[in-house]
Formats: sequence, C-alpha cells, structure tokens
Amino acid sequence: MNHAPTSGTHHSSFITHPLLQAHDVHFAYEGTKREVVRGASLEIQKGKLVALIGANGSGKSTLVRLLAGIRQAQRGTITLEGQSFDVIDARTRAARLGYVPQTTNTVFPFTALEVVLTGRSPYTNRFRFENRRDIEIAHDALRAVEAAHLAARSVTELSGGERQLVYLARALAQQASLLLLDEPAAALDLKHRAGLMRHLRRVRDERGLAALVVMHDLSLLDPTFDEILGMRDGRIIARGTPSEVLRDATLAEIFDDAGVRARRFDNRTFVWSEAG
Repeated sequence: MNHAPTSGTHHSSFITHPLLQAHDVHFAYEGTKREVVRGASLEIQKGKLVALIGANGSGKSTLVRLLAGIRQAQRGTITLEGQSFDVIDARTRAARLGYVPQTTNTVFPFTALEVVLTGRSPYTNRFRFENRRDIEIAHDALRAVEAAHLAARSVTELSGGERQLVYLARALAQQASLLLLDEPAAALDLKHRAGLMRHLRRVRDERGLAALVVMHDLSLLDPTFDEILGMRDGRIIARGTPSEVLRDATLAEIFDDAGVRARRFDNRTFVWSEAG
C-alpha cells in the first residue's frame, strides 16, 4: 500500500498551510454506534485536483459532507485556509467552498441560469438582486461546463446528467477556491464524463481551483488528478499520485478485492476486476 506524498511543482516554502485540512475526524449517524468515518485525515493544497476512491459504504460521501459543513464531526478538526470551521460563518464558507452533492432534487421550475445565479448569494444581500457582473459570471460558468444552451430551460425538464452540469456551474459561479464534488460523473454519459474531466483540468490550470472529487469510474483518474486518496472502513488508508495508487496491491487493499488489476496504456491507466 502506497503512502507516498503527492508530487507537484509547488514548494512548501510558498505554502503556509493547506487549503483544506482534516485531522482525526470521526462521525456516526444518530441512533447508531458504528462510526461511518473513523479517524480520517487529509490535506488538500491550492490548485490540486484530488480524487477520493473506495468501495460503496467506505464513508466517502459522509466525509465529503463533513468537509462541506453539511454534517458536523463529532471528534477531530477541520480547517479551511487555516481557520477552524467553528469560527467561519456560513456565508464566508460559501464564498470559499463549493459543494455539489450526488443528487439534486428541484421541484420549482427555475431556469438553469437562475439556479446558477444562486451561487452568487455569498456576494449579495437580501435587499439586492444580482447585477450585470453576477449574470456574466453565471453565463461564464455555464459555458465552462458546456451547458450554455441550457440557460433558459427549466431544470425540472433536464436529464439527470444535464442537471448535474448546471449544479457544477453553480459551484463555479461561487468563485470558491475549493470544490467538493460527490460523484459528479455518475449521471453523465461517456462524452460528458470526458468533458467534465477536461473542465476540471481547465479551471485548475486557469483559476488555480482545487477540488476533492468522489469518483467511482477509476478510468477517469489518470491523467486528470494530481492525487488520489483511498478510503476503506471510514479511514484514508492510501494517498499518492495516480501512478502510485493505481497499482494492483494498493487497489486490492482499498477495495478488498484481490482480483483488481491496473495497467497503463497510451498515457492512461485502466482498472478492472478479475474477481469471480
């Protein structure tokens, strides 16, 4: 199992603290004694794309909700840009951190543009409507995910994949320094999955954006992500670059599957399981 630190061009002398840091985080849902997250620790640096992988039930989505402030850790600490979550108000947190859940349920027939504009709420107050600049940022966010053609359509009429792109655009419109994305590719077809990876690379390179992304499709990890975190039974048990983590032995440990195989071909790593 590989615990090597991720490689990169940033030097520690230029970074005073991680963008997001979690240390020894624990969480159990009310009414249960079993901890879903058990002592998880991680760091995300500015401008890094980090994938979070693991089997179903390993605690990935719960950990992301804790990092987003949707749930509160029962033990451990989480800091954003060096500040504890306890001292950051919700409005300030929303300006720094964007969160896109696995599924989004919208019952009101807002247009896609109106949904994306809600990402500008950290910068407006209840007495002011969005201005021209906010609208420009919203349109730019839709273009960034190749969903500009959806701007005037009601989100209730969109497919699951189209709706996911709109909510990704909403997160981009927040202009946060970090995105937390819970399986953003799950509802997308092959073309839009590849497009999503392209969009993530571009906003990282052009805006210095960082992202922690829960991923199940391991074929999308290399070469998009700078680092991969492997989670099992509520803990981060492996971390490293794609070439360090996407190996038979490491993936077998993460997924408890001795039949998992990883091979690199044409600058991309392919993963499959021979189990059964």
